[in-house]
Amino acid sequence: MFNKTKTLIIAGLSALAILTGQANAITPSPQMIEQFKQLPKAEQERLARQYGIDPSMLNGTTGGNNNQTLENPNLVNPRTGMQMGNDPMTSMQVQEGDQKKQLTFEESEEKQELKRFGIDLFAGEPTTFAPVSDVPVPSEYVVGPGDNIKVQLYGKDNKELNLMVNRDGTIQFPDLGPISVAGLTFSELRQSLAKQIKNQMIGVESNITMGELRSIRIFVAGDAYKPGSYTVSSLSTVTQALFVAGGVNDIGSLRHIQVKRNGKLVGSFDLYDLLMKGDASGDVRLQSGDVVFIPPVKDQIRVTGEVRRPAIYELTKGDTLADVLTMAAGLKSGAYPKSSSIERFNAQGLKSVINVDLTLAKGKQLKARGGDALNVKSASNQFEDAITVVGAVVRPGKYQWYQGQHVSDLLPSIWGELAMSADLDFGLIIREKNDFGDIEVHQFAPGLAIINKDASQNLELKARDKVIIFNFNDETQNRYALNKLVKERVEKVTALSGDSLIGSDLFKAGFSQLQQRTLSQRHELGGVVISSDSETMSDEQQKLITGEVNKMLANMFEDADLIKLSGEMNRNELLYPIIIKLNSQARAGDPVQVVAINGEVRAPGLYPLSVGGTVNDLVKAAGGLKEGAYTTRAELTRTVTSDAVSTIEHKTVALNQALKGESNANILLEGRDILTVKTTPDWQDYQSVEVRGEVKFPGVYNIRRGETLADVLNRAGGFTEYAYLPASVFVRESVRKQEQLEIKKLADQLRRDIATRGVSKDGNVVNYADAQLMLTDLENIQPVGRLVVDLPAIALGVQQADLQLEDQDVLYVPSTRQTVSVMGEVQHAATHRYKKGLTVDDYVDMSGGPRRRADDGRTYVLKADGSVMLPSASMWFNNRDELIPGDTVIVPLDTEYKDNLTLWSQVTQIIYNTAVAVATISGL
Repeated sequence: MFNKTKTLIIAGLSALAILTGQANAITPSPQMIEQFKQLPKAEQERLARQYGIDPSMLNGTTGGNNNQTLENPNLVNPRTGMQMGNDPMTSMQVQEGDQKKQLTFEESEEKQELKRFGIDLFAGEPTTFAPVSDVPVPSEYVVGPGDNIKVQLYGKDNKELNLMVNRDGTIQFPDLGPISVAGLTFSELRQSLAKQIKNQMIGVESNITMGELRSIRIFVAGDAYKPGSYTVSSLSTVTQALFVAGGVNDIGSLRHIQVKRNGKLVGSFDLYDLLMKGDASGDVRLQSGDVVFIPPVKDQIRVTGEVRRPAIYELTKGDTLADVLTMAAGLKSGAYPKSSSIERFNAQGLKSVINVDLTLAKGKQLKARGGDALNVKSASNQFEDAITVVGAVVRPGKYQWYQGQHVSDLLPSIWGELAMSADLDFGLIIREKNDFGDIEVHQFAPGLAIINKDASQNLELKARDKVIIFNFNDETQNRYALNKLVKERVEKVTALSGDSLIGSDLFKAGFSQLQQRTLSQRHELGGVVISSDSETMSDEQQKLITGEVNKMLANMFEDADLIKLSGEMNRNELLYPIIIKLNSQARAGDPVQVVAINGEVRAPGLYPLSVGGTVNDLVKAAGGLKEGAYTTRAELTRTVTSDAVSTIEHKTVALNQALKGESNANILLEGRDILTVKTTPDWQDYQSVEVRGEVKFPGVYNIRRGETLADVLNRAGGFTEYAYLPASVFVRESVRKQEQLEIKKLADQLRRDIATRGVSKDGNVVNYADAQLMLTDLENIQPVGRLVVDLPAIALGVQQADLQLEDQDVLYVPSTRQTVSVMGEVQHAATHRYKKGLTVDDYVDMSGGPRRRADDGRTYVLKADGSVMLPSASMWFNNRDELIPGDTVIVPLDTEYKDNLTLWSQVTQIIYNTAVAVATISGL
């Protein structure tokens, strides 16, 4: 028996070795493997070595108590390259067509990005023809030759049998003989075989399962990604065959997939049923020799706009727009189906547009055609009746409007609705007065409207009103988030230099360029500094910020992010879009409804003229009067225009009476009116000076207009006994600003001189990098602002030496000085003890004398009081040349100095040129 088994195995292995070189897909049968396992281990290894077969290939199959692990090979990898099959010419033509559409703008960007619905399901390509072996076997599976049936017997006998269905449809069951199973379903086989085992094998129970299934050969033809012949599992269906073949190509149909058997159509599968409905009833199981045919796609429609799944869909005969919307998963919530449109080719080959109402049955039942492009429009972003609240409120945003709603209904509580910084005397309601979008402005007092329910202030609201609540003090707002929003939006266009969001107010910087209501602020007038603003941004950055802030403010009531941060905006910024709108709607004979106020108010500027606006309303809009306002009389400037001429007239307004509401003074305003609130005569804001050093009571002193330095020194108790008056230092802010301006002028002059010298024929060439460094150092000089004062004369009561004080003046009185300093081009700069009678030359000699490059003829003295003294050239002694403690002697550098070698080289050149000239003349 052993020899017979051995002979059979050798014959099988020989055939296996021969066929292995021809077809890798051929595997040994289960019977052969079972017989091989019955041989001794040494004999198995000898046979494997003799025929060049890996023993693990045979030992890995189930036998005895070994468990088989079935794994699926990786059948599909992501597609690479073009998706038009393997034809490079077709792929190139498609690519050229796409580029042409992009260059000629024949289709919108949205349409160019559309993909065929369902094509992503097959975004891969097959890697192997190996069949899938771990698919669960359904009960209706029909058993056939090549299937493996596993039978586990337990009870009186315990066995595990692997039975192969032979070509005649039978299995060889030990102890029972051949049993016919061909044509039986798996469920019928289990029942029949279990019954026979129970009847013929007493005391034995069985468990019957399917082992390895047979493989079948099918064909995938037509417009598949990888058409050809495939070996698949006998359980495979149409969809599994499509996956193995990589799906369809770019022109393959997904809705008319056909299954042909023996030349006849046995089934048709619409993949849309599976993708959209989960209906796999048409996904028939394949048999050996079946052909899965994929025809080319016929009619397609593009669906764009407000649908849940924009894509290109394949049509079948009779599909309507309702069917197309179902394919696209329906409409989005923001869709407006009444205004949908279809682009369709007409009989002349031109595109035509058909408007369809997809809310009506007529529009839904319209037949779809191949080449159509359905576009479902979106609804408007405009709110129909919403109230918009912005500014100094806790919860800015959109709110519902209803008939009879008042301000107190919208904002029921001061503490719960308004910010702590809200101005309770000034609020605005912006209302549309006609269908053209023209607006009118209503002013109210939020405090009276909410707390007192004052009928004149608690105005009734209308649909689409905009309610603005302002901050009382704009300077106290933290604008970090607002500036961050501006920076984030500007960075979408280009990156801003610097990372700090706190160092500069970007929103204010952008808004300042938009204001057209005031004259440009001047930093100097006739060479005299009057204000100072440092410019920290480049022109390009300023343009970007200005443009972005302009767009943000123009759309303030629709910009959700800006509405949220509107509480950080100041009064002028909130009013800007209103002023612009009022200016744009002004017509001839209907002046712009804008008024202005300037002078002693908290927020001077342009304001919209409210309906029934008065002088009192305008003052409240400007934040009220300042402390120094002159309330007895104000000036109102009005433009009076007739058909022939326009004139300006001035009116006097009793401001104190107008603020009390007296009708004779609180006159109605007209467009373009300008109210000027004057300053009380001789009024001044708080001003102070500081006195430091050797005075009896140093500190900060408040001053009145016209007060002098001598007056403040008397208030400070006079000088101490250690005060050294000639060396006092007096610093003034206006002088510092003036010095700064002079430094800038000097830098500009040097820049022009360098440029002129560079292009001049006689000028020496200047190194540009060195010149730039010199100019940079010059511009970085920090001015001191020291003003020379004769403090000893002031102390003696000399009226001509005294001077009037200004705000922020500082006087420093040092203690006694006993030294004289020597600086500059001397051998050793040093400070020497003062000795009466010594001259400038004496102190220079005490420092080693001047150096070779010193210009000792221009030596000067910086006096202790800050003045400069040039020593007298007279040989007689002059009191003016007498030095005092605290003086500094400065020996400057000779900028025209030449060393001996350079000097003699120039002299030699002069002598040579002279000799040549003399020789030439002598030869005449």
